[in-house]
Amino acid sequence: MVDADRTFVIVGGGLAGAKAAETLRAEGFNGRVILIGDEREHPYERPPLSKGFLSGKEERDSVFVHEPAWYAQNDVELHLGQTVTAIDREAKTVRLGDGTLIGYDKLLLATGSEPRRLDIPGTGLAGVHHLRRLAHSERLRNMLKALGRDNGHLVIAGAGWIGLEVAAAARGYGAEVTVVEPEATPLHQVIGPELGQIFTDLHAEHGVRFHFGARLTEITGQDGMVLAARTDDGEEHPAHDVLAAIGAAPRTALAENAGLALVDRADGGGVAVDASLRTSDPDIFAAGDVAASHHPLLDTRLRVEHWANALNGGPAAARAMLGQEVSYDRVPYFFSDQYDLGLEYSGWAPPGSYDQVVLRGDAGKREFIAFWLQERRVLAGMNVNVWDVTGSIQDLIRAGTKGVQVDPDRLADPSVPLGDLLPDQS
Repeated sequence: MVDADRTFVIVGGGLAGAKAAETLRAEGFNGRVILIGDEREHPYERPPLSKGFLSGKEERDSVFVHEPAWYAQNDVELHLGQTVTAIDREAKTVRLGDGTLIGYDKLLLATGSEPRRLDIPGTGLAGVHHLRRLAHSERLRNMLKALGRDNGHLVIAGAGWIGLEVAAAARGYGAEVTVVEPEATPLHQVIGPELGQIFTDLHAEHGVRFHFGARLTEITGQDGMVLAARTDDGEEHPAHDVLAAIGAAPRTALAENAGLALVDRADGGGVAVDASLRTSDPDIFAAGDVAASHHPLLDTRLRVEHWANALNGGPAAARAMLGQEVSYDRVPYFFSDQYDLGLEYSGWAPPGSYDQVVLRGDAGKREFIAFWLQERRVLAGMNVNVWDVTGSIQDLIRAGTKGVQVDPDRLADPSVPLGDLLPDQS
């Protein structure tokens, strides 16, 4: 019963926070576990908000991490619909919006991120949307159904993952879709121009119109409703609704006001944590979107805004809070579903970090694996409609961090098993 008089507080009611609470109990912690979330909803997962739930293929209840009864059954105290306004590191307390003070022995910040806002005229109109929370997705889902019925137009600012997934859902309902993107291809910062055209073609085949090399400058309307969206090249696109899908920013205000070390916004932002997800305060940890951790495998500081990071980072932080030795070195991973295309991406290959892209399979049929290489070392891999290869891809990435090179010709040859590209470990 050594932990019985200790209190661990988790700020953030998303996947990272919920999995941290689950892990604390699974590891035998028998002190108080308090989870504070600023939404009234129980903790939920975010991928369905732009995928299955938004498209109507999944029900609302499917998004939640645990059944509501799980929290009481596992003695996890919930404070939902409550905002933490301050951390007093000396007194080791957090203050809620209603003035309540809660003491902690260890504190986990899992505050996530928030959508970046368009800074242009017209964003106050009723038909301007963002997507981050369940309420946003419910509103979007209803809107897309209405647009589909009425042959309405949706303009999406941004051709990243969220923008493309919402475009696919919108076309599924029959809405007209125009995507405005400043780069020359979708997903430019993630997969580069080499593969961006594949996604341009995919969406164009389903009726999505792209307007590349432009940014929105104004949303016009009448009687509070959207009528059109204008771009900086003088074009005007008819619109009944507009979605801003221009990225997300880590929610660091709480940490900043508490004097915790942060990462500069130019370097991705976030709360600076070490490989055990500990902040500059030894009793405060951070996980999920808000955490910019030193990645021991990639030997760089990295902030990852994807489901797998919350899924795995929350438990890693929980174990570190318990005093266990933790080195959070998961290969970054995410997935996406658009129409009949499904993909998984592993690794980290930002623009300028690679010197070669190798394709294995048939890109024309959209059944292939793409690899990003630097000096013949695999930095990242993306399997498109090819399954059960993520483990092998991540093995190649881990080997690449140790200097292992691969033969690009053999890498591109589907007849060569991916495992045969690694040196003999015997």
